[in-house]
Amino acid sequence: MNDSQIVQLYWDRDERAIPATDEVYGAYCYTIAHNILQSPQDSEECVNDTYLHTWNAIPPQWPRSLSAFLGRITRNLALHIFHRDRAQKRGGAGLDLVYEELSECISAREQVEQAMEERELTAALNDFLAALPMKKRKIFVRRYWYADSISDIAARMDMSENSVSVTLHRLRADLRAFLAERGFAV
Repeated sequence: MNDSQIVQLYWDRDERAIPATDEVYGAYCYTIAHNILQSPQDSEECVNDTYLHTWNAIPPQWPRSLSAFLGRITRNLALHIFHRDRAQKRGGAGLDLVYEELSECISAREQVEQAMEERELTAALNDFLAALPMKKRKIFVRRYWYADSISDIAARMDMSENSVSVTLHRLRADLRAFLAERGFAV
């Protein structure tokens, strides 16, 4: 089944959309979640939550790239689970509740400014990545989007682990300089 057929199943509210998604993208979503969470149970939970979020998002959205759409949802959910679990281990489970309560009192101005800064940073990062040669772009994305290990990237790119580490170090330095040139605090 191709992506547009799967999306059409979601659009039609056909429950076959979830098994079809799992068949095509289950391993992909699990890998993203597991790279971040390092826990099979949490990764499975994250993948199941991805399907629920996808069910709730389509419609009204019709994703141009289903793999990117699912990958973004999975990554965001995994990061949320990671931060939640880390906060609980530090005894900060109630901290989110405190901030949520304060959000009713704090002006939305800071949120608007932050959102604008995030959009500008996203645009700058996209410009940086677009200017990179394909191999370096893949290394950067595999490490910082998919959270792949250095050894996984080395095997995938047919490079030594040291070469991957050096490439990432240089890319971070280049990104730092690129962002500084555009006025971002680094």
